[in-house]
Amino acid sequence: MGYEKRSRRGCLCWIFVFLVIAAIAVGLGFYIKSKINHSNGGDEANYSDALKLAMQFFDIQKSGKLVDNKISWRGDSALKDGNEAKLDLSKGLYDAGDHIKFGFPMAFTATVLSWAILEYGDQMATVKQLEPAQENLRWITDYLINAHPKDNVLYIQVGDPDLDHKCWERPETMSEERPLTQVNASTPATEVAAETSAAMAAASLVFKTSDSTYSSNLLKHAKQLFNFADKHRGSYSENIPEVANFYNSTGYGDELLWAASWLYHATKDNTYLEFVNDNGEEFADFGNPSWFSWDNKLPGTQVLLSRVSMLESKELSSSATSGLQSYRDTAETVICGLLPTSPTATSSRTDGGLVWVSEWNALQQPVAAAFLALLYSDYMLSSETATISCSGNSYKPSDIRKFAASQADYVLGKNPMKMSYLVGYGDNYPQYVHHRGASIPADATTGCEDGFEWLNSDKPNPNVAVGALVGGPFLNESYIDSRNNSMQAEPSTYNSAFVVGLLSGLVTTSSIVQSFT
Repeated sequence: MGYEKRSRRGCLCWIFVFLVIAAIAVGLGFYIKSKINHSNGGDEANYSDALKLAMQFFDIQKSGKLVDNKISWRGDSALKDGNEAKLDLSKGLYDAGDHIKFGFPMAFTATVLSWAILEYGDQMATVKQLEPAQENLRWITDYLINAHPKDNVLYIQVGDPDLDHKCWERPETMSEERPLTQVNASTPATEVAAETSAAMAAASLVFKTSDSTYSSNLLKHAKQLFNFADKHRGSYSENIPEVANFYNSTGYGDELLWAASWLYHATKDNTYLEFVNDNGEEFADFGNPSWFSWDNKLPGTQVLLSRVSMLESKELSSSATSGLQSYRDTAETVICGLLPTSPTATSSRTDGGLVWVSEWNALQQPVAAAFLALLYSDYMLSSETATISCSGNSYKPSDIRKFAASQADYVLGKNPMKMSYLVGYGDNYPQYVHHRGASIPADATTGCEDGFEWLNSDKPNPNVAVGALVGGPFLNESYIDSRNNSMQAEPSTYNSAFVVGLLSGLVTTSSIVQSFT
């Protein structure tokens, strides 16, 4: 399965610490490999319990005036964000273990969470997680609405990463400046505007029945942002080069296709289908599978448009259907690359069966791929598509679902370390999560610089970051539980969105996807 190298999020790390971690990991890896064939992994996964935990990480990451605060060690923070522009940007989520609000991954988190709710809301409801999911989504979209005060103006970041990373402090006691980063017609950022459009469009469907006025407002913003992104094309990373050290974009074509796909679902306006058909050859990289992530929306777009092809073909013209076939064919190429027994199976996986692409935030790709695979298997079931063909081998929806479950099971403890990478799940999970709020006692009086004593402490985190999905194992399946090991120990909100979607779809033994309308 092909993989185009993507820039990872920048972070503070020490070369010496990394070398020590790497050396320990290599040694531990030899031990693990000697054990891998003698281990059956952890206990049978309980997806419902895991989902309840995973949902809580969004509460941990919330900025602003916390309403009905569910996390005892969190409090109000960043209440003045946006004041310099006379905007209320106090809500939203901190992306990971620090306190910057990066609009690009935050919007992507909202899009994926919306998708999960739209497809698996019934399953969420059975374990009382639908309402929390909707509340968490709205916390993001409230922020995104306020960050878009004019048609061609979008605030894409709150805070200075360089200043922020010189501190180790609780969000409740931040004292450094929190400058705003704006994009507009003169300084466009197509990737972020299009991703924010996708988030608004997808969320408009989530709230269409429960709050039609809010839904309509979201859809209005989605359309405006898509027009801004398309008419004022410009690379996010090229126009604002300082973002390249954190969430560097490798191109905006995928975001334009992704946003148009979601706008079609939200409006049923064939203009958006025409857009994805007309721009596919330029942007879709047909026939070449890639990895779904905050920077690469192509696999998600291909699966989302397969939904249209499989479930709505009777309502579409023949030209629209034929135009979507290349997206569906590429989606099947993606799925075939994930199935372990497929002739085209990717070799990018550990001996224990985890899809593994990157040493930084290694769990992003397998959890994202498993979420897409689960969706595709359910689209097959809903459309009564019996099999897909992978170079002559046939695979049923149950085969694809089995792969998705294998990645979830690995994350939850069925791995050589016999450790859950979802904090709070099981008896053995990371204790030294790279997360400021979790690492500092709520009554600590330390500030920006003296707070580093907590980063360097050899004691486990005093606060448990329940539901955090950490970065994950190295290729040799080792994991070093250290706060300084941000490569493996830092969680992120977009990983949480993926795992919430995956676990929601696995709550029942089989799923028939819901209607978006």
